[in-house]
Amino acid sequence: MASEPATASDLETTNVEHCVARIEARQALIGVIGLGYVGQPLALAANSKGCHVVGFDIDAQRVAALNEGRSTLRTVSDDQTAAMRASKRFRATTNFTELAYADVIVICVPTPLSKNREPDLSFVKSTAECVARTLRPGQLVCLESTSYPGTTAEILAPIMEATGLKVGRDVFLAFSPEREDPGNRKFNTKSIPKIVGADDAASRMLAEAFYRSIVDQVVPVSSAATAEAVKLTENIFRSVNIALVNELKHVYGKMGINIWDVIDAASTKPFGFMPFYPGPGLGGHCIPIDPFYLSWKAREFEVPTRFIELAGEINTAEPRQVVNVVAEVLSARKQRSINGARVLLLGMAYKKNIDDMRESPALAIMRLLEEHGSHVAYFDPWVPEIPPTREYKEFSGRTSLPWEPGAFAELFDVALIVTDHDIVDYDGLVESMDLIVDTRNATRHVRNKRERIVMA
Repeated sequence: MASEPATASDLETTNVEHCVARIEARQALIGVIGLGYVGQPLALAANSKGCHVVGFDIDAQRVAALNEGRSTLRTVSDDQTAAMRASKRFRATTNFTELAYADVIVICVPTPLSKNREPDLSFVKSTAECVARTLRPGQLVCLESTSYPGTTAEILAPIMEATGLKVGRDVFLAFSPEREDPGNRKFNTKSIPKIVGADDAASRMLAEAFYRSIVDQVVPVSSAATAEAVKLTENIFRSVNIALVNELKHVYGKMGINIWDVIDAASTKPFGFMPFYPGPGLGGHCIPIDPFYLSWKAREFEVPTRFIELAGEINTAEPRQVVNVVAEVLSARKQRSINGARVLLLGMAYKKNIDDMRESPALAIMRLLEEHGSHVAYFDPWVPEIPPTREYKEFSGRTSLPWEPGAFAELFDVALIVTDHDIVDYDGLVESMDLIVDTRNATRHVRNKRERIVMA
């Protein structure tokens, strides 16, 4: 349906125009639930625009650090966090009863997949129930956590209305998908256009007013489900195209053609082509997960999603393809088996220049190598120690080696580049190691000893 302006009937119980005025005057208190990769940048953006912000998190250590002016993310500086605290307009807490004082509540909690690769909305549901316990007339609740179309209307709205308050009349509900890209120096929370959707005019009016107060551009859409679909579409688009280029990598590789050279040349076409790049598998919270949210929901409507599922299969298989290449080159170049081989894995983060390991293909590759009998160590200046993860508990606490390329040749049979951090000296690595498998084209600028490098 098309967006409609609020009418007098929309404003019967709660004066929405008064709420909008409070937001625009920076008098509204903003509550951000979940102070991770989405919540912290959002709190910073709101604070920088003069808003008063309270951050909520169940992690007491994270809350304490933020209250001391220390960031808990390497993509957010201590200086930024300290300035936010010094403004006297931000504090963090583990006391969720204080949600009662917030005028706007933004939910930024994880939406992972279960072991059966089905949506796990337990964090969203428990957070919504927590919000409902202190819900009062006039509050706006915005969900930013990625989910399937219908989540806001089918899960959050009933929880809100179980309190006796009516969404769109007493309280207000919207969906605005997070679009964070950790480590991106060109775009941030403030400069990335914000999609906003709601199922009633009053909620949409309030949500637009809130986001316009902290970001440069707001893009309203007709419903919460439309906004939910926008986020899934963005990441499915990337997933499908990455799967395509990964498949082309294998096809062209058998023909002796470098896929990176092909993409660079194709990118010179000023229309009709958009470059995507192959890699060792998908990582991060969005692209490996979001497509499965839509394919799961589509089953309810008996609609097949073969294209999406095929892309997922191709991308999920990439870590095993990488390990196969390692096994082949060890056999061909060194006449030795992958069983017992010493492998140096470069990069544990899911992409370069960040410390985020969510869904990182490096973890899957490390496990596969060790299942084949390899002895694996890693170097990652962004990940000095592997944090606890739900699926790869056996790697928790492992630490990065120091950067000593001169010693690597004695310690390892092969170096495997999984994450292409900019601060790594790849020339020095190629100089010291006689066999390197590169999944990211990180060694493209190396001008000599190219015979040592195998692309995967």
